[in-house]
Amino acid sequence: MSRVDRKVGAIILAAGQGSRYRQVAGADQDKLMALCEGRDGVAQPVIEQVLRNLPACVETRLLVTTSDRPEVARLARAYGCQVLLLASAGMGDSIAAAVAACAALDGWLVVLGDMPFILPSSIERIVEAIEVDTISVPVQGGVFGHPVGFGRSFGAALMALSGDRGAKPLFASAKVVEVSVEDPGVLWDVDVPEALKFA
Repeated sequence: MSRVDRKVGAIILAAGQGSRYRQVAGADQDKLMALCEGRDGVAQPVIEQVLRNLPACVETRLLVTTSDRPEVARLARAYGCQVLLLASAGMGDSIAAAVAACAALDGWLVVLGDMPFILPSSIERIVEAIEVDTISVPVQGGVFGHPVGFGRSFGAALMALSGDRGAKPLFASAKVVEVSVEDPGVLWDVDVPEALKFA
């Protein structure tokens, strides 16, 4: 299958409760809706920055969140995402449900909803590196980052994930393609309010 014909979907994980962030900012503060200034100088909620950074080559977009986040769901739909409401905040549950909802794709890009500073060009390179039997991951300064691309052969394993356990165990027996990028955004997540400003 040529790269042009492949259909890779983005799964945006936005169901986690962000407890570390809430401990600092307040129990009622959702980090996904916190304003942050993007690398282009525009201030928008964290989740909106994430959605804006998705390149056009990723047409199928599925955002997983919980029912108590109507604003996150509204923004996701505004950016062309299907929204999957899940009772669980577990990463494994989120990935499994999302892959099951678009199981016919040729690959999946797992995007974290709290990483607003990734360059679209980095995401494009991860998508390009996805093959049927590979996991593609950005590497900045020798450190693995996000988003992570999974080829079609990992569909069953991704759908078998559960609880809060993510897809990291799949790396052990997989052909992992390391995509070297000059983009600190692939390592930058908003765990605490100080991380809302990219420096």
